Amino acid sequence: MNAGSPEGDPVDGATPGATPPRLTSPRVVRDLLHRHGLAADRSLGQHFLVDDRVLASVVEASGAGEHDEVWEVGPGLGVLTRELARVARRVVTVELDRRMVRVLGETLAGLDDVDVRQADATTFDFAQAPPGSVFAANLPYNVGTTVLVRVLESGRFRRVGVLLQREVAERLCAPPGSRTYGALSLLVAHLGEARIVRRVPPGCFLPPPAVTSAVVRIDVRPDAVSDERTFAVVRAGFRHRRKTLARNLRMAGVREADVDAAFAELGIEPKVRAEALDLATFRALALRFPPLRTDALI
Repeated sequence: MNAGSPEGDPVDGATPGATPPRLTSPRVVRDLLHRHGLAADRSLGQHFLVDDRVLASVVEASGAGEHDEVWEVGPGLGVLTRELARVARRVVTVELDRRMVRVLGETLAGLDDVDVRQADATTFDFAQAPPGSVFAANLPYNVGTTVLVRVLESGRFRRVGVLLQREVAERLCAPPGSRTYGALSLLVAHLGEARIVRRVPPGCFLPPPAVTSAVVRIDVRPDAVSDERTFAVVRAGFRHRRKTLARNLRMAGVREADVDAAFAELGIEPKVRAEALDLATFRALALRFPPLRTDALI
């Protein structure tokens, strides 16, 4: 294991050649945490995966192969990291918790193709990844959406396989008009295609979370590029979900006459809400307004 990058602290390794512990065993996880004087930090969204089938599903969803560089966030004790290192050329993993970085020195000992970075994934620059990389992670629940958006918008990854809250997973895949459809659904539709490949009950984690999870696969389009003009309109449209799209656009600074003209030209009902419109319609709307400047609200 290599932890000598500028963003990573040196990590002490375990005895080379030692048999690695089975990190999907609840008993092994409890013993490992106890030996290091640790417990899962719920404020960091730590829930350790202890199910072999779900672990295999995340790796399969990522599509990682022997020629791939894989980037990961929130490795925890390293259960997914080790499995990725088994199938991929190289793994770069980002962990915020310094306590867990120390444990990774033991659980990832002897893996020279793993690079651990001690850093905050919500501000980490994923543009460091080579183009065409793969992203795989058991995403921390409290920051999963933020991290995933940064990963997708970096433009560096061709495939994403993640384990996250079921509610977030449904938002990623939601079609127009559905209850969970929103700005995140549109961002994914713009950049690629997402699908839920497995639902995961709480008992697959230690400690069990209070919610159901899901494994999601996202195939990123190779020609996908940022479209801030469209997504400024998207963010404005979804800012207040109970308000009409026209009202939200006016509140974002679009002149009422411009809203009315654009709706009439595109055949949009005046009282429509943002969740009724598909990506193509938002793109068409964006071209009919001066560029908006709004805060990111995905």
